[in-house]
Amino acid sequence: MEYVGLIALIVLVLILLIVFFSFVPVGLWVSARASGVKVRISALIGMRIRRIVPARLVNPLIKATKAGLDVTLNKMEAHYLAGGNVDRVINALIAAQRADISLEFEQACAIDLAGRDVLEAVQMSVNPKVIETPVVAAIAKDGIELRAKARVTVRANIERLVGGAGEETVIARVGEGIVTTVGSSEAHTAVLENPDMISRTVLNKGLDAGTAFEILSIDIADVDVGRNIGAQLQMDQAEADRRIAQAKAEERRAMAVAHEQEMKARVQEMRALVVESEAEVPKAMAAALREGKLGVMDYYQMQNTIADTSMRESISRAARPEADPEKQSGQPGSPNPPRKK
Repeated sequence: MEYVGLIALIVLVLILLIVFFSFVPVGLWVSARASGVKVRISALIGMRIRRIVPARLVNPLIKATKAGLDVTLNKMEAHYLAGGNVDRVINALIAAQRADISLEFEQACAIDLAGRDVLEAVQMSVNPKVIETPVVAAIAKDGIELRAKARVTVRANIERLVGGAGEETVIARVGEGIVTTVGSSEAHTAVLENPDMISRTVLNKGLDAGTAFEILSIDIADVDVGRNIGAQLQMDQAEADRRIAQAKAEERRAMAVAHEQEMKARVQEMRALVVESEAEVPKAMAAALREGKLGVMDYYQMQNTIADTSMRESISRAARPEADPEKQSGQPGSPNPPRKK
C-alpha cells in the first residue's frame, strides 16, 4: 500500500508539473533572461490569463532590447490588445533607427492601427517607390489626341501616413496634370518636342499635398499620337448641319405640296362654281323670255355678239404663225411645201 501511495503521489506531482510548464512559459522566460530582458513570471502568467500568447510579445521585446530601443512590455501589450501587429511595429522601429529616420513607438503604433504597413513605409522612405500611371488620353488645342504614360517616383512621408491619401490619389493628380498640360498646348507637336513640360507642370502644382507620399520626380515614359478628335468633331458637326438642312428642306417641300393641293382644291371648287353658274344661264334666259324681260331680237343680237367674238379670236390666231400649224407647213424649208397651181 505504501508503494501505491508513493506512485500516486509521483503521478500527481508529474501532472502538476506538466500543467505548470504548459501554462507558464518557463522556456520563454529563460530565453528572455538570457537575452537581458527582465520579464517576471507573474507577467507571463497574467498574459496567459488575458489570453495573450506570450511569445508574440516577448520575442519582439527581445529584438527591441537587442537593437537598443526603449520599449516597455506594457506598451506592447496595449498595442497587441488594440489589434495591432507588434512584431511589424518593432521591425519598423529597428529599420527606422538603422536608416536614421525619426519614428517613435506611439507613432508607429498609430500608423499600424490605421491599416498601413509601417514597415513598408519605412522601407519606402529609404528606397523610393516607382508608381506607373495608366495611359492618360488628352487633347491639344489643335484637336490631336495624345496618349501619355508616366512613372512617378515617390517616397513615403512618415508624418502624413495617418490621414494622408494613398497611391490612387497620386495617380489621379498626375493624370490631371497631364491632361491640363496637353490641353493648354497650342499644338500637339510642342508636347512631342518637349515631354518634360508635363513633368515641370505637375511638379510645380504640388500634387503631393495631403498625400502620404512625397513626389521626387515624374518621368514621361511614352507619348503616342491618337485620333484627330478635332476633325472628327467637325465631321460630326457638318453631318448634323446637313441633317438639319435636309429636315428644313423636307419641311418646306411638304408645305409647298400642301399649298399646291390647297390651290388645286380651290381651282376645282371655282370650276364647280363656274359649271354651276353656266348651268343657271339657260334657266335664267328661259325665265327672262317667259317673263318678257328678254326679247327674241335681244337673244339673236347676243348670239351674233358671241359669234363675232369667236370669229375675232380665230382671226387673231391666224395672224400668229407659230399658232397656225397650216401656215407653218407652207413656209420654205418645211416638210410639206405648198403645191403650185
